[in-house]
Amino acid sequence: MTSATLALIFIVIIAAAVAVVLVLLLHSGSSSLKFDIGGQAPRAAGGNDASPDKMFKRRLIGLGIFSGGVIGALLARLWSMQIVGSDDYSRQAESNRTRTVTSFAPRGRILDRNGVELVTNRPSLTVCAHAEVADDDIELNLLAAVLGMPSMAAKRRATDSSQSAQSARTICIDVPRTTVAYIQEHADVFPNVTVEQRTQRSYPQGEVCCHLLGYTGTVTEDQINASKTSNAGITYESGDTTGQAGIEYQYEEVLQGVRGEQTVYVDVHGNVTDYSTSVPAEAGSDIMLTIDVDVQRMAEESLARIIKKQRDGGIESCKSGAACVVDVTNGEVIAMASAPTFKPELFVGGISQDDWDALSADEAANPLMNRAVAGQFVAASTIKPLTTFAALDYGVADAGSSYVCNGWWTGFGEANGKWCWDHDGHGAIDLRNGITYSCDVVFYEIAKAFYNLDEDKQDGMQETFRKWGLGSQTGIDLPSEASGRVPDAEWKWNYFTSWSDADRKWNGGDYTNIAIGQGDILVTPLQMCCAYMGIANGGTIWTPHVLKSVLGRGDTSSARDYTPKVHLEPSEPQASFDLVHSGLEGVIYEESESMTAHFTNMTTRVAGKTGTGEHGNEEPTSWFCCYAPADNPKYAVSAVIDNGGYGSVSAMYVCRDILGQLFGEPDTNTTEVSDGTR
Repeated sequence: MTSATLALIFIVIIAAAVAVVLVLLLHSGSSSLKFDIGGQAPRAAGGNDASPDKMFKRRLIGLGIFSGGVIGALLARLWSMQIVGSDDYSRQAESNRTRTVTSFAPRGRILDRNGVELVTNRPSLTVCAHAEVADDDIELNLLAAVLGMPSMAAKRRATDSSQSAQSARTICIDVPRTTVAYIQEHADVFPNVTVEQRTQRSYPQGEVCCHLLGYTGTVTEDQINASKTSNAGITYESGDTTGQAGIEYQYEEVLQGVRGEQTVYVDVHGNVTDYSTSVPAEAGSDIMLTIDVDVQRMAEESLARIIKKQRDGGIESCKSGAACVVDVTNGEVIAMASAPTFKPELFVGGISQDDWDALSADEAANPLMNRAVAGQFVAASTIKPLTTFAALDYGVADAGSSYVCNGWWTGFGEANGKWCWDHDGHGAIDLRNGITYSCDVVFYEIAKAFYNLDEDKQDGMQETFRKWGLGSQTGIDLPSEASGRVPDAEWKWNYFTSWSDADRKWNGGDYTNIAIGQGDILVTPLQMCCAYMGIANGGTIWTPHVLKSVLGRGDTSSARDYTPKVHLEPSEPQASFDLVHSGLEGVIYEESESMTAHFTNMTTRVAGKTGTGEHGNEEPTSWFCCYAPADNPKYAVSAVIDNGGYGSVSAMYVCRDILGQLFGEPDTNTTEVSDGTR
């Protein structure tokens, strides 16, 4: 007979007893009424209603009802516990005698577009300990000494409460085999210590692609707490490895594996007495990127070489730069380089304080920053094709417009005169050649024309810039993308709050600055690469992306391919595109004989633009943007070197090296550009 049946019988017996008591009480109370011999009307034998006998009987009845109610409530609760909630209590009892112990899962690999491993996993010997080790000072101190770490650090890791009491806590990773052998040979000294073989991140290509890939690290307490309330489907435990930057962070949900689970039985003291079901750990999914590792390596090596060249030439402030390569037909990022680089291995298992201090030092030039998406620079003359579109759109210039450049421009008065980069002047020049020879005076005149437009059209230049993607994110699937800045009258007024009202107003000089990419305008290398993608395509700007596909777990088949999507479609008349295309080809083949020599050794024609961003007395920012083939574009390339000098003497070389890798036509010309432009 089950406990539930016995409980039911017990409830019935008690209920019957209560019923009998109530009946007897009521029956005894009925005898208080009787008829007299004379047959008169009945009267109360006990006297009036306030008689002691009557009051006692009423209280007895009330007590019976109250007692019955209490017993009924208890019986109802007993019914609920034994009959209704028996399954729930059984589950609770079962959970009290079982525990779930989890095991780590390898992260998915990261591959380039051709299947070359960029990030993979390597085996790692990991020393773990159960919480009991913290209560044994001798074992704890010996373990800490063997591992070469402070005993307090070992104790803190051993008592980490974010894991179940039965799970072994991670004490130290990448432990040398000699140390592991010593621990295993002295198992009697370390009864609460185990050694597990787990995996850690490995980087077969070294520092190549480090900014794009990012790095991993041990999950923080904030990330553990956040995972418990998020809808991502991943709940972290102490000791887990998680992506902290780049692709590792962006695609954490894909790369993160599924932890294994082992159900164990425990006694009242939490000691494991037996083992039950288990689910093995499942590795994360591999992902394939759009990156070509050979092009990526060339971009990084070229950046480092040109930066070193400029530093050796006396420009000590030249320390950093970036480059982007995008497939203009679908937005795939073929390469994305940033300098200086760093070693992602430093973060495996937790970065040391010495390494962190070295990366954070001023002379290190912020190597963890991906300048391709997060670096913001003045656009310099690379913006002039967009200024041309603005002039044509708003009717302040046309293909037949002509200008005269004598090197010094006084369109806003002699007191506000401005130099063209060529102080000797370009003479008579039209709009197309204004792009080719990067004549500042042409664009000063365009700026003046916008300044003189009706108020509702005065922001036409900025609106054109925004139409082409400046001042907003590109939407690339990477974290920490900057938006850049397209300044206007409202921004200036709100930004420079400490200035006088007169100085805070937007004026003609602000127009001339942004028309040539100087002043307060800021762009990222990726934004400019996308803008030139749009020029190459005749107005279609695809959303740049680095994910090509997610591979199925355990095989090489594609489980999910990235679907390209259009980011912007700035509309311009075909005649405007033709004029800008012609001007950009002229930059490569007409502007500078010594620069042209680096492109005529290619069978592929190129269209592009130099840029030189001024910074007062500092060395200028060097820019170069281009696309190729000029007549049927496939790739857009941008490069920037901070404090690198003229665009044609530093950034140009980076783009040329990248084009050489893309088309198999390396730059064999050793001529130094001597007549380069800005």
